[in-house]
Amino acid sequence: MTSSTLRSPIHALMAAVLAFASGSALADINVGVTVSATGPAASLGIPEKNTIALLPTTIAGQKINYIVLDDGSDTTRAVGNTRKLITEDKVDVVVGSVTTPVAIAMADVCAEAKTPQLMLSPANLPPGKGEWSFRMPQSTAVMAIPIVEHWKKIGVKTYGFLGYSDGYGEAWLTDIKPLAEKAGIKLVATERFARPDTSVTGQALKLVAANPDAILVVASGSGAAMPHKGLVERGYPKSKIYQTHGAATMDLIRVGGADVEGSFVSSGPAVVADKLPASNASKELGMRYISEFEKANGKGTANQFGAHAFDVVIVLQKAVPIALKKGKPGSAEFRAGLKEAFETMGRTPVSQGVLNWTATDHFGYTPETGVLLKVAKGDWEVVPN
Repeated sequence: MTSSTLRSPIHALMAAVLAFASGSALADINVGVTVSATGPAASLGIPEKNTIALLPTTIAGQKINYIVLDDGSDTTRAVGNTRKLITEDKVDVVVGSVTTPVAIAMADVCAEAKTPQLMLSPANLPPGKGEWSFRMPQSTAVMAIPIVEHWKKIGVKTYGFLGYSDGYGEAWLTDIKPLAEKAGIKLVATERFARPDTSVTGQALKLVAANPDAILVVASGSGAAMPHKGLVERGYPKSKIYQTHGAATMDLIRVGGADVEGSFVSSGPAVVADKLPASNASKELGMRYISEFEKANGKGTANQFGAHAFDVVIVLQKAVPIALKKGKPGSAEFRAGLKEAFETMGRTPVSQGVLNWTATDHFGYTPETGVLLKVAKGDWEVVPN
């Protein structure tokens, strides 16, 4: 046996070892997640946590490690979670959190560390603050469209506002006003309440006294039923109450009961995927999300919060192969590559609409994304355009 014959398998083995050690194809991608599994926003965070548990553990040949922490619906705790995920767990991307104030606080940490953030809240950030933050939920501006279009169709001329006194409430107030004004619809009363409040008696009385043609309630999860019921109890017609995509969950119907019958909710398509035409770009993905989630968690449990978490893996499946050309997972180059991939990957259907993120638009949903729903006999009914 010649020396060259002996060297051949040794060289092959050494080449394989070197490829294993240095090749990005064999490195793990760490995805850090902080959600509100406990606290006031738990009804939103738990479906997200349950969805993360169902996501695939490989993308483009990489093993995906999901590191999931509970922020307890608390801003300080979420910031601490984010710092831990970035500095100790060396994550390549941060996912979360579900409430707007918490997601905004996390954004500063992600920007400082140059780590992409996939927000689970439609948080508006000041100019220059959202360079590394991308939203999985639709913007309030996009989701206001089906509400205002319906108001125009039925002849609404005035409306009142009853919403959270935080970033989510203010975003809706800021974004719906110009759309309504353009349609000749005037805001005649504005009332706010805090997320932990258990009553809106005073606010409801003022709104009912103003007698607007419609009232927009801006709240989320099961908590959206409280202000809704408060208005109905003070004599406001339930058929004139509209809610946002934060309330597009069966919890609203379960808690609100008869008081929410006949009211309207702006929603992403995933919640009613089975009721959408085959031509809708999100129908197949929405059906897949509902099937997988309800198989694991029970019939009727799927909602839009879980759907946003489901969409995380869809954008990662598109972005990761692009980012791998820039660097190895765990490196600054890979994280920067993910950011660039998100901004350049183009039109991307997800279960909650069609995304088209760019360097200047980190919301990215197209205007036709929103669906208007009506509560009918304890279920959702899609309102025709």
